[in-house]
Amino acid sequence: MTARVLLLPGLYNSGPDHWQSHWEAAEPDFQRVMQDDWETPVLADWVARLDQAVHAASADVVLVAHSSSCALVAAWATRPGQPRQVRGALLVAPSDSEAPSYPAGPRGFAPMPLQPIGFPSIVVASSNDEYVTVERAEFFARSWRSRFILAGALGHLNSASALGMWPQGRALLATLLAEAATDR
Repeated sequence: MTARVLLLPGLYNSGPDHWQSHWEAAEPDFQRVMQDDWETPVLADWVARLDQAVHAASADVVLVAHSSSCALVAAWATRPGQPRQVRGALLVAPSDSEAPSYPAGPRGFAPMPLQPIGFPSIVVASSNDEYVTVERAEFFARSWRSRFILAGALGHLNSASALGMWPQGRALLATLLAEAATDR
């Protein structure tokens, strides 16, 4: 059985030009985890919704998080008793909730969760992301025990980055999916 892909947008959700939206449109089996509040979220609420989505999945799961949802995955994964069906995570453009550039409104996202995640993960960062420095993104990757990929100067790896289907990201996801399939 192939792992189910759960898409986890960051603040404000992922608009129609975001690579996550392109992936969702192209892959009927990819599921976006919808949150009740995209603008002033409470981390505990987002964690509860992710927990529901993972428990409802009928297969192994690979998480694909963007921006603030990278902190969501890190916070969720380190809670005791998490399901073992999560086989990996692609953590793209982890916004630094402790940085001055982090938007006001979200609650519970700071301080950044820094415990090891406990399943294979890849952190992808851009060299000119306004929401996280390369050094902090590398620090998050080391803390979470994730592989680190520097994708170049692509901004926040969001709609404004005009990545379309983002083939580099799809290749990284394919790597995680292949590892999940062989690591049973």
